[in-house]
Amino acid sequence: MASGKGQELPSLEEVLKDASSRMTKAVDALQRDLASLRTGRATPALLENVSVDYYGVPTPLGQLATISVPEARLITIQPWDRQSLREIEKSLLKSDLGFNPSNDGTIIRVPVPPLSQERRRDLVRVLKKKVEDGKVAVRNVRRDAMERQRSMERNKVISQDETRRAQDQLQKATDAHVRQMDRVLETKEAEIMEV
Repeated sequence: MASGKGQELPSLEEVLKDASSRMTKAVDALQRDLASLRTGRATPALLENVSVDYYGVPTPLGQLATISVPEARLITIQPWDRQSLREIEKSLLKSDLGFNPSNDGTIIRVPVPPLSQERRRDLVRVLKKKVEDGKVAVRNVRRDAMERQRSMERNKVISQDETRRAQDQLQKATDAHVRQMDRVLETKEAEIMEV
């Protein structure tokens, strides 16, 4: 059946490529999401979601200042416009990150306090939920791709054997992406629990 349908076969490959691409995007989204999850270590990503009221316009902190990490537990913020120092400091205090910034008139220093054991456990729970949500996203991509393959089979575009082979490939891609998420989980959990 496949020999006479050489034209349609790439569409099956495209379904698999599209699914793999979407799974990779789910892993990337998870990694970006977890970058802002606070560990005991300082990182500019911690301040990624901080918005500053800059002349009446809510503006991401990264668009107003240079954010750097000179030490493991210190973040420095050097605004391009010194007039924004007070607003940046206010925004940091209002954020739910629990930071206590200090302003010397030119630069803001944000010490990153060590996490309590209880807070670490809470963060690990949040982390595991986010990873599980990521895995669900990958499985949803698999389900959609399988449905497209079955539809192609019902419409006689591909044979039953081709569907089975494609589903095996799809399952292997799914397993690989889930393993990747598990590795991300292990790394981030170790980071959070590190004292």
